[in-house]
Amino acid sequence: MAAIQNSDIEIELVYAGTTGITRIPLRVEAGTTIREAMDRSGILTQCPEIRPDVNRVGIFSRLRDMDTPLAAGDRVEIYRPLRADPKEARRQRARQQQTGKR
Repeated sequence: MAAIQNSDIEIELVYAGTTGITRIPLRVEAGTTIREAMDRSGILTQCPEIRPDVNRVGIFSRLRDMDTPLAAGDRVEIYRPLRADPKEARRQRARQQQTGKR
């Protein structure tokens, strides 16, 4: 009978906050979800502005659900909420440029 293989994988959690970038390398069991990795990493304590119910997450710039299982080498990115609607910001800039030309 073969010995059970260690099924740990290495991942990284990354958050670009207003004061800098937080990177946490982490070794977790294969099949761990993004939510579980965030809980185990301590990032929620390190960066209390992160709110799992508000912040979106992704793996290598692709949006993912918090219950997505992780694979070896994944970089979990925690995104900050948008400060302004991009379309509305463009409209405001266009209005400012129009009033400045007159």
